[in-house]
Amino acid sequence: MADQENPETNPDAAPAAAETEAAEAEAQADVASEEVAPEQAAPAEPAAPAAPAAPAEPQAPPLTPQERRVATRAKRGRRRPSSPEERLEVRRAKAVARRRRREQERAKKTTKGEGTPPAEHGTGSPQVRLGKVVSDKADKTITVRIDIAKRHRRYRKIVRSSSTLHAHDERNDANEGDLVRVVECRPMSRTKRWRLVEILERAK
Repeated sequence: MADQENPETNPDAAPAAAETEAAEAEAQADVASEEVAPEQAAPAEPAAPAAPAAPAEPQAPPLTPQERRVATRAKRGRRRPSSPEERLEVRRAKAVARRRRREQERAKKTTKGEGTPPAEHGTGSPQVRLGKVVSDKADKTITVRIDIAKRHRRYRKIVRSSSTLHAHDERNDANEGDLVRVVECRPMSRTKRWRLVEILERAK
């Protein structure tokens, strides 16, 4: 096996190795000729002269919001009156429009069925309370305790409470411990808003 691989000892292997080297050399020469041939075949064309660069146009700076508004108004055709006479005309036109609008609103208010209805005082029935007199020391005034007992909405237990009020007694007729009926009336003092109607039961 060593004799077959070594070209010096094997006389048949020497020509095969020489042929292989020759074929590789020819392939390299062909590649080199292909690389050089296109450059030689194509004549060098003269480079076109570069076009002169156009001068850059100066860009306008961005508009401010105020300048934008002015430009928009100019496009719309609106402009502020410059002379005092024009300003006066504009004010007169606005005054006429305001006057017309107010007259229309006034006419709507005076039509039937609109506007604030008149106040109705004293149309409801006054409230009436029953209570026991707890004090008659003041002149023409009695203090009445109103006892309230009602069932609780959730727990259904009877809840008792009481409140006191001052009632006007013109003749000082009621005494402490009497059962009386009082009725709601106009304010007669800082605390009196009730009036004695009748004494239902005298104290024993």
